[in-house]
Amino acid sequence: MKKYITFLLSAFLMVGCDDFLSETPDNRASLDTKQKVAELLVTAYPEANYITFCEAMSDNVEDNPSATKDARNADPFFWRDGTSTEQDSPEFYWNGCYSAIAAANHALEFIASANDPESYNDQKGEALVARAYSHFMLVNLFAHTYDANTADLYPGIPYVTEPETVSFKTYERGTVKSVYDNIENDLTEGLALLNDRAYEHPTASGVASYHFTKAAGHAFATRFYLFKKDYQKVLEHAEQALPSNDILNYIRPWNTTYRTYSATELAVAYTNSSEASNLLLCETLSDWATSFNGVQYATGAGKYQEIFPNPTGGLYAFSTFYTSRGVYFVNKFRPHFVRTGVNANTGFNYTIIPLFTAEEVLLSRAEAYAMLNEFHKAMADINLWASTRITDYNRDAHAITYNRLYNFYRININQQAIVAAILDFRRVEFLHEGLRWFDILRHKLPVKHTTFGGEVVELKPDDPRRVLQIPREAVSMGGLQPNPR
Repeated sequence: MKKYITFLLSAFLMVGCDDFLSETPDNRASLDTKQKVAELLVTAYPEANYITFCEAMSDNVEDNPSATKDARNADPFFWRDGTSTEQDSPEFYWNGCYSAIAAANHALEFIASANDPESYNDQKGEALVARAYSHFMLVNLFAHTYDANTADLYPGIPYVTEPETVSFKTYERGTVKSVYDNIENDLTEGLALLNDRAYEHPTASGVASYHFTKAAGHAFATRFYLFKKDYQKVLEHAEQALPSNDILNYIRPWNTTYRTYSATELAVAYTNSSEASNLLLCETLSDWATSFNGVQYATGAGKYQEIFPNPTGGLYAFSTFYTSRGVYFVNKFRPHFVRTGVNANTGFNYTIIPLFTAEEVLLSRAEAYAMLNEFHKAMADINLWASTRITDYNRDAHAITYNRLYNFYRININQQAIVAAILDFRRVEFLHEGLRWFDILRHKLPVKHTTFGGEVVELKPDDPRRVLQIPREAVSMGGLQPNPR
């Protein structure tokens, strides 16, 4: 937005008022070709990052007092309703999602009015799935966690399906159920229309990694139905995202190739569009790449020792580094600094993040198998994952068995033991990526944070602070009711 305003002001000063008003400032505003619709849909993905506050709210972090202090990190650690509207804050993410939704809606409006709407089916599919994704992320952060028995009792978030035509508009939050129903409708219709050929580009490789391909769309559906607890559909969409006979080719080779990487090489590889595991990447206006290994409330030695033991009896091959400030980290991210001008010293930090990966599909499928009592298939999936994660993996020495699960967790109910392992595997796999927070919500896990001075703050399963507060501007100008506190 800042860059766009600067452009408008510069244009105004250069050409004068009358000439300026007679020109269309952005050629995407007059949508009349597939190319322009496709260009608009590049902005239908949130250029905002949820990881900073999701990691800080989770049980992945502890107090490292010698590290950098930042309100965007401290407020979520104490589950406070923050006041920051800067990038990496909940309000910034809210606005980023609704900006993405607006882009999708503009594209859909044009397609509906076109003389030949069927010729835009590729773009329509992407717009519908992208619109569903942003609403899905918002409802799971700013509304009560989905439960089929109570979803129609709790307020959701506004499901916006039309471009805004007025400066201030009053919205209704609906219910969690109505939001989920709308997401499912958009997702189902959009998936049927997605066409990977739409992202083929003769001069740019890796373009598809930043769009909802069929694989990425079905990975999203896999997550959606896991959250909805429709486990049979989890299996159906996981198979369409990554066929069972090919899934190993998409899993990151942590105990082979990745193990040899330096910190710099790892950061380059992890979010590279050529990495098969990355089903959908997103460039976000975010400081996360420069702050995740240096903020006060981060993964320290204590959390490292808590997170990394596992039931295989072996050691993880994740390349772990640490700083003099006591922060332990896996170097997954690298900053991309965009200058405000060719000779400028100022600019904005961007961080590329993976929105969907092959590992998430695999572990979601394993959880679905476990919940459907197909334990042998669930065990096969988690053993497949472990075979690429354990240093010097040897099946005879490291294979996960029911006895190993019992000895590690002291849980003698197979389903519970397998799910406990899956949650632990997801925790270490997606460290620094924010997904642990959603597992905490889904499984109603309590979280305790202890400060360096010994203060203990706890977030119980029924604590209203598990739901992020609706941004103040949305309450004051949009007429939305805030979440209870």
